[in-house]
Amino acid sequence: MARSTLTTKGQTTIPKEIREYLKLRPGQRIEYVVDDAGRVVMRPATYDIRELHGVLHRPGRPPVSVDEMNRAIRRRHGLER
Repeated sequence: MARSTLTTKGQTTIPKEIREYLKLRPGQRIEYVVDDAGRVVMRPATYDIRELHGVLHRPGRPPVSVDEMNRAIRRRHGLER
């Protein structure tokens, strides 16, 4: 289990294994969401545009909506199944 310490200023360092798992980089924004069970979920708030490769329209392929793109991004990061 990854752990960190909270400073008096409310700051902490995200453990390396978590940063690597979430593919976080310096300067990247993070979202915190409290789910219905009271658990706090931390997830990247920004994405690398290269992660969207292949979702744009291709001949013979139906168009993809913004909602469908957002769902694909969340699935890619394990936030939605």
